[in-house]
Amino acid sequence: MSKRALITGITGQDGSYLAEHLLAQGYQVWGLIRGQANPRKSRISRLVSELSFVDGDLLDQASLVSAVDTVQPDEIYNLGAISFVPLSWQQAELVTEINGMGVLRMLEAIRMVSGLNGSRGGGGDGGQIRFYQASSSEMFGKVAETPQCETTIFRPRSPYGVAKTYGHFITRNYRESFGMYAVSGMLFNHESPRRGAEFVTRKISLAVARIKLGYQDKLSLGNLDAVRDWGFAGDYVRAMHLMLQQDEPGDYVIGTGEMHSVRDAVRIAFEHVGLNWEDYVTIDPSLVRPAEVEILCADAERARNQLGWKPSVDFPELMRMMVDSDLRQVSREREYGDLLAATW
Repeated sequence: MSKRALITGITGQDGSYLAEHLLAQGYQVWGLIRGQANPRKSRISRLVSELSFVDGDLLDQASLVSAVDTVQPDEIYNLGAISFVPLSWQQAELVTEINGMGVLRMLEAIRMVSGLNGSRGGGGDGGQIRFYQASSSEMFGKVAETPQCETTIFRPRSPYGVAKTYGHFITRNYRESFGMYAVSGMLFNHESPRRGAEFVTRKISLAVARIKLGYQDKLSLGNLDAVRDWGFAGDYVRAMHLMLQQDEPGDYVIGTGEMHSVRDAVRIAFEHVGLNWEDYVTIDPSLVRPAEVEILCADAERARNQLGWKPSVDFPELMRMMVDSDLRQVSREREYGDLLAATW
């Protein structure tokens, strides 16, 4: 009998790649959708045709209980979040409600549906619902050490990072308090052609395509010296799945272990279309974060050794993939007149 998975954040980049991966593994997959009018539902339905949907909202405890009870999943992947970090300063309360309290509500839904009421110590019973929480490298913030691993202390530098840190710790607490099979993946930055246009890598690739094809003159960016460990989202969803297949639950750092600056991303993208980035990029101080996270780099040795996971796409290949995808998309504008019709 095939396994059943429930994914929150199904309409986002990671949700779509994870759904494809699980369906290829023979799963039945449900996506949690907030209301019937979600404009992204039709997009994910076109991309992943075998998906089923169930109503639910990370802000509404009762709806999550109903969704879990309806689907009766073997595995839940909580990817739903407001994931654009700069927005978290403008909407700190909403980000905290979804990215922090939303985790608690989903854990409570699992506990209520599963009938877990008492302390059962650590570990995990393979017969119960297994829960994956999408933690973030932003929890490391003003880093205590480089590279960062599972034991590195958290010093988040944004409301987003603070909320994700709460989600991480409440997941661990429910694992230890109720014996839940609940794990967190501390995923470093992961991108793809499906990334939202507000994220810096996609902002760059889309601008490069538009500039190359004559639709845009300049690209405005903030801190070119910020350094990240960037990987391909399609690789990272494999790690999520692997975490829920282990005998014992545990938390894992996932990343490439390689650092690149925003300047590197810009250079690679413009070089791919034969342009010099310095002719087109301008610096806009308003785009610099109030409290910047300067350096993030993963030590994913535990994932390599225990999960057998490693990335398959390197950073230059990722940036070229994104530019090529956006060149195709921008070219379609001439035919359809709607540049962002297919963006995520």
